Amino acid sequence: MTTIDLIAEGAGGSSAAGQNDHQSALKFITCGSVDDGKSTLIGRLLVDSRAVLQDHLAGVQRGGETDLALLTDGLSAEREQGITIDVAYRYFATETRKFIIGDAPGHEQYTRNMVTAASSADAAVVLVDATKLDWKNPQLALLPQTRRHSLLVNLLRVPSLVFAVNKLDAVEDPALAFTHIRAALEKFAQAAGIAVRATVPVSALKGWNVVDAHAGWCGYEGPSLLAILEQLPTTPADTALPVAFPVQWVEKFSGSADTSQGRRVFWGRVAAGRFAPGTAVQVFPSGQRATVAQVLDHARRPGDVAAGTSAGIVLDREVDVSRGDWLLAAPVAPATAAADDDFGDTSAPASPWPCQRELRTTVAWMDDEPLVAGRVYWALHGHRWVKAKVRRVVHKLDINTLAEEEASQLDPNAIGHVELVLQEALPAAPFTQARVLGSLILVDTASHKTAGAVLVN
Repeated sequence: MTTIDLIAEGAGGSSAAGQNDHQSALKFITCGSVDDGKSTLIGRLLVDSRAVLQDHLAGVQRGGETDLALLTDGLSAEREQGITIDVAYRYFATETRKFIIGDAPGHEQYTRNMVTAASSADAAVVLVDATKLDWKNPQLALLPQTRRHSLLVNLLRVPSLVFAVNKLDAVEDPALAFTHIRAALEKFAQAAGIAVRATVPVSALKGWNVVDAHAGWCGYEGPSLLAILEQLPTTPADTALPVAFPVQWVEKFSGSADTSQGRRVFWGRVAAGRFAPGTAVQVFPSGQRATVAQVLDHARRPGDVAAGTSAGIVLDREVDVSRGDWLLAAPVAPATAAADDDFGDTSAPASPWPCQRELRTTVAWMDDEPLVAGRVYWALHGHRWVKAKVRRVVHKLDINTLAEEEASQLDPNAIGHVELVLQEALPAAPFTQARVLGSLILVDTASHKTAGAVLVN
């Protein structure tokens, strides 16, 4: 688990109810094209919500003025070039809510960093720079990176997407510009099947409609961006599914008998369902069965733990479990056969999470080398590494027309459908059903760089 996950748990609580509560911590990212003002927007949120110390604020003064972007751009290369390269996380709170912000880069070559941030986000604010568009044209075209980031956010099942039309203070007719840009965004979102929570006109530089509402500006009478964020829901956990738990770390024979009963504790983040004492599980890949004897939360307190929360699992007997294994819901016995059947039903129990080697997937390709059939990569599923071979590139998505085109390869930053064959079967489920079990990453076997994000279809 990451530091971000632990902070979110501490801020939002470990209960299932807290994960869907509007008052729990909201993790959101800002994304969009290059120089749309993402870092400046976050800086404005931090300053106007009084989340920045005076000495920190004094350190980002340039020529007597405050450079808000420097509050998030911490790398020396970012400050020198004036761009965002890595994801920068910042934390702040209002009277009603806590927030964890991820400032994602806009450059195409850093799309992998944006995908990493979006994979754990509850919401995404996609910035649109009005000065870069032909805003006088009612049929204006959006920038490719605006479309690409919106599609990726939708593919990654980020529950809430908000469009923030920025720099409207720098155009001649902000009301006309906002009307045309909003219409273009709505047309694109409808064609792509993207649900949009709101479209807000903002000026990150001047602070209009960011924290405080600028009533009537651009003909907009709605709430400010911060007021919208305060009301967005967090990502619903997959609690209604059968239990699934990827083992990340094995604590060997804790000396505290009152919390581990003298047995090993298997730590990780619950992927699906709710673990409680008495839950029957089967270890993948060994197939051994056991019963959950005790469940510890992230603070080592005993009790039930639901999906999306860190946990320590203690089993009722010693079984061979290592990092990368899964604890899955035990197979369910089939229904009994008809009464006139002397032998009953002899078929094998049905597994709630059947394993498979052949996957049909949607891939967001992020490597510099194109994805072609026949290539072999490392695939990471949960905490388990297996080899994956590309059987076929089915087609790629044209981000401008949203049409599916025949393709023999996926170029950098392309999105498409790909068939994979795994070295060994995995308990992979459709991403639309289960986030964790339905997602993998591909890693280049030579360079060890993350090459693609994979969603199981």
